[in-house]
Amino acid sequence: QVQLVESGGGLVQAGGSLRLSCAASGRTFTNVAMGWFRQPPGKEQEFVAAISRVGDWIYYADSVKGRFTISRDNAKNMAFLQMNNLKPEDGAVYYCAAGTDSYRLRRGVTDSWGQGTQVTVSS
Repeated sequence: QVQLVESGGGLVQAGGSLRLSCAASGRTFTNVAMGWFRQPPGKEQEFVAAISRVGDWIYYADSVKGRFTISRDNAKNMAFLQMNNLKPEDGAVYYCAAGTDSYRLRRGVTDSWGQGTQVTVSS
């Protein structure tokens, strides 16, 4: 199992940007797909983005397409979520996740979760 630690959350104004990072350890990083999920206050957790083991397959939720970019650096065991043009409805706790493959990961089939990082977007 891989251990995940997120960072980079914070408070930003609408239209601003944040970059979330996820540091992985405990398992060969290139053996796992990586993804991001979020849980807005009072709502269920939802899929945001997923990337395959070597980055050749990427999936996004419709709500973030064109604004968010998922990436990974396999040499550094890191995954990232660049969030641009943030909207108040993007405010949520963001979770990094690892799974066997990006296709199933985007459906919530995960092996590991991070502890989450808070993103707040003010209007």
